[in-house]
Amino acid sequence: MAVRVGVLGATGAVGQRLIQLLEPHPDFDIAALTASDSSAGKTYRQAAKWRVDSPIPNDIGEMTVTATEPGEVPDDIDLLFSSLPSSIGAEVEPAFCEAGYVVSSNSSNSRMAEDVPLVIPEINADHLDLLEVQRDERGWDGALVKNPNCSTITFVPTLAAIAEYGLEKVHVSTLQAVSGAGYDGVSSMEIIDNAIPYIGSEEDKLETESRKLLGEFDGAELSHNEMAVSASCNRIPTIDGHLENVWVETEDELTPADAAEAMRAFPSLDLRSSPEPLIHVFDEPDRPQPRMDRTVGDGMAIAAGGLQETPFGLQYNCLAHNTIRGAAGASVLNGELLLENGYL
Repeated sequence: MAVRVGVLGATGAVGQRLIQLLEPHPDFDIAALTASDSSAGKTYRQAAKWRVDSPIPNDIGEMTVTATEPGEVPDDIDLLFSSLPSSIGAEVEPAFCEAGYVVSSNSSNSRMAEDVPLVIPEINADHLDLLEVQRDERGWDGALVKNPNCSTITFVPTLAAIAEYGLEKVHVSTLQAVSGAGYDGVSSMEIIDNAIPYIGSEEDKLETESRKLLGEFDGAELSHNEMAVSASCNRIPTIDGHLENVWVETEDELTPADAAEAMRAFPSLDLRSSPEPLIHVFDEPDRPQPRMDRTVGDGMAIAAGGLQETPFGLQYNCLAHNTIRGAAGASVLNGELLLENGYL
């Protein structure tokens, strides 16, 4: 029997992608859609300005959108997927958790809270057990789990694959697609024939979230990885797919061949949305490229290439689809992990 789920912030870009991924999912049944008060009471087809590259599923289009409040969502919902703006999520998500709902959230609020698991299932599935600490400390019957920022998700799996060589310093420069800013986030006059070498708060997210993801959980507390991380984030005129240039200094000698082998061998999980392989490594020096490679593994895999030795350690490029693997797909995968581990 499928798990009844709801989508918080269902009319936004990530909410739409969540619906696209959840509607055919055999383990999940969409039973609630929420949005702003101005959308509440309308059918989803009326409320959403649909922009995903497939039609609105007919049954979803006729569902009535409710306000984003615990009292407006049926209490028999087993799991909520949140794509709320962080300012709203910071207030609303704890209220849902206190009311007994389990929330798998893409929103940036609370990602760095000590008792909130920040999870990429293939990397740190054991961090999910922080939910026991969270429930004890907050007195919640529900629970809150986060997936990382879309750019963090892109390069951290490649770091996890080579972590055995001893990660010391990581430098990452991102070339981020405009969809990462939302439909109205960057005007055409800003981005056409241009690149914007600053994205507010993005550098901090990459530098802090990566260390939390690669940290160690002892069953009671989470200690962050001690590697040094510096990031520079840039917006470029691609639609989807975040491309990143990475330099890594390791304690032990790490050749490009060693790194490629480790990335290719890094395991995926026996979850529906976890791709095989997790990391697709290209031998060609000019790959990966956003337009050509963002949909590897149905948009859930990480693409890597251009591995070479430099005076600053190993250098390589990596790429992920920012609204699938980097956002909606990551939340769905966390939902699968919650189900697999008996939290629903």
